[in-house]
Amino acid sequence: MNERPPSSHAGGCLCGAVRYAASAPPVLEGNCHCRDCQKASGGPYAPTLFFDDSTVEITGNVQYFESIGGSGQPIRRGFCPNCGSQLFGRPSIRQGMLGIRAGTLDDPSAYQPKAEIFVAHAAAWDSMLDGTAKFDTYPPSA
Repeated sequence: MNERPPSSHAGGCLCGAVRYAASAPPVLEGNCHCRDCQKASGGPYAPTLFFDDSTVEITGNVQYFESIGGSGQPIRRGFCPNCGSQLFGRPSIRQGMLGIRAGTLDDPSAYQPKAEIFVAHAAAWDSMLDGTAKFDTYPPSA
């Protein structure tokens, strides 16, 4: 029997009905300061790990809602329909990418933000991490 090794990038929703595990490292880890993420998260930014969609296995039912992101392009956000936890983001500006909210990781210390994105939208009272790359919008090479 082939057992998949545990992923350092595994997690799930508050009630446990939705689970995910990534089989590859993230392409980008960063805090998104766009107004859409501020409203969706209820905070100054959304801490997010971006993966190639094909490297993440999701189990359970996910409900998606679409809005216009900071890029001006649609983004689909995935929630657990049972507990309401926001888990995922699928930005149309980056087809094939899946954003995972860092707070849903089983081990949140696995999140190592390297960038602050959409900093042009950051609230005046928001402070950013030292040592992270800063981008006014989405990083062009991500």
